[in-house]
Amino acid sequence: AETLKRIRDNGHDGFYKGKTAELMEKAMKANGGMITAQDMADYQAVIRKPIEFDYRGYTVYSMYPPSSGGITMAMTLNQLEKYDLAAAGHNSARYVHLVTEAMRRSFSQRAKYLGDPDFNPDLPIEKLISQAYGDELSATINEAAATKSSAGSFAWANESEETTHYSVVDAAGNMVSNTYTLEYWYGSKIVLEGAGFILNNEMGDFNPWPGITDSTGLIGTPPNLVRPGKRMLSSMTPSIVAKDGKNLMAIGSPGGRTIINTVTQCILNVIDFDMNIFEAVNAPRFHHQWLPDYLFPEKAALSADTKKILLEMGHRVNHRRNTIGRANGVMIDLESGWRSGAADPRAPDGGAIGY
Repeated sequence: AETLKRIRDNGHDGFYKGKTAELMEKAMKANGGMITAQDMADYQAVIRKPIEFDYRGYTVYSMYPPSSGGITMAMTLNQLEKYDLAAAGHNSARYVHLVTEAMRRSFSQRAKYLGDPDFNPDLPIEKLISQAYGDELSATINEAAATKSSAGSFAWANESEETTHYSVVDAAGNMVSNTYTLEYWYGSKIVLEGAGFILNNEMGDFNPWPGITDSTGLIGTPPNLVRPGKRMLSSMTPSIVAKDGKNLMAIGSPGGRTIINTVTQCILNVIDFDMNIFEAVNAPRFHHQWLPDYLFPEKAALSADTKKILLEMGHRVNHRRNTIGRANGVMIDLESGWRSGAADPRAPDGGAIGY
């Protein structure tokens, strides 16, 4: 409570300077930590313009780097724009194949390019989210067979799935899509003595092993290697979808790297399959992140026939995941103005409330 009062009274300096910063430095010195009061004073949050791209006449706004979510989702949706997904059928073998192949390519580009833009001045954001680049990537998709992911020179770092997301819409149609995390359950599980809050564990989102190749799914590419003052890459994908300048839906999810594909599939469910927000959030999902080279479906996502076809196409199907993501979204019916919200039933503590 005293920490919150200092923030209330002094804003940024109420946390990053004065008593709280002193407590942080004291704890670091006592436990072999590295953060100093000067490090605290030097920190500044950066407000960045959202990623913005079009999909089938809808405008999608999502998170800018150092989150990888917006760009990776844009690459996936841009690849899929040329296919008639509705005709393929939701979670049919053709649909799962095409979406999986798009996911595979997007995540490979995520590994190659994405990190803190302040440390990657050549990060080609406009190119990556362009329809032309999506077309370039989708041109390599074999519609009859799965591509094999190659580790090359990439290796992934582990990423927590213990994140929180909420979506809000008000009477005027304004929307908020908010994802935040401590990284892992209760962050580092360390409470700063005298301050009352838990320290996070975000450093694990950096690529810790430069150049390591690991087909199990660990990334060691330069854009997200640890550097002083650098912000780590995340997969958070809070997103808002609009039509003709009017907000349609806000959506997001926890789930580590599965966040990106969870949000992507919710948007596909609404735009391509005309689902309402409850149907879109509830629908069975699947996930592919390039490495490890497995298609991860939820239990109810694939019928036996669909799985058989996908295996024949060369997909490696892994049923290790019972659920993928925990999406929470709100939606406005653009004709009636009716607002609706849906909390993912995969989350036992989620809820949708109107007031």
